[in-house]
Amino acid sequence: MPVDESREFKPVAIALLTISDTRTAENDTSGDILAERIKAAGHRLAARAIERDDAARVASRFNNWIDDQEIDVVVSTGGTGLTGRDVTPEALDRVKEKDIPGFGELFRWLSYKTIGTSTVQSRAHAVVSRGTYIFALPGSNGAVKDGWDGILAEQLDSRNRPCNFVELLPRLRES
Repeated sequence: MPVDESREFKPVAIALLTISDTRTAENDTSGDILAERIKAAGHRLAARAIERDDAARVASRFNNWIDDQEIDVVVSTGGTGLTGRDVTPEALDRVKEKDIPGFGELFRWLSYKTIGTSTVQSRAHAVVSRGTYIFALPGSNGAVKDGWDGILAEQLDSRNRPCNFVELLPRLRES
């Protein structure tokens, strides 16, 4: 989609959460990829953390960041698969106000080009909660690249036309 250079770029504050029982700050490669892309795009990395695959803990972290007025967007990586420990969508269910179904649909369409039918195992998901966007990506390096490069880089750019997530931020709390 076209970027309208006549429009002002408005950086957003993004919190990054890795959800994993095995990743640490030293080996969180998918988190590192996202952090680099967030900064390279001109946004502010407002917070970064790792949580174990525990729906209550993940939901609590989401809630803390949703309530932080300095955070506009949360991007998570991991926990979107089908195993018993994959609980990110369930954590999102605990905090969401509205689903953004097109995000998961588009992610799987993009991912299909890379990994074929294995994309059906992804439960990539996005929601809005109390004025904050939350985007849940799978934990692989390829998946975070697909999600950021193919969707989030454009939709989190206030110059993207015909519309983008950033221009809706001020209106997310309307009732």
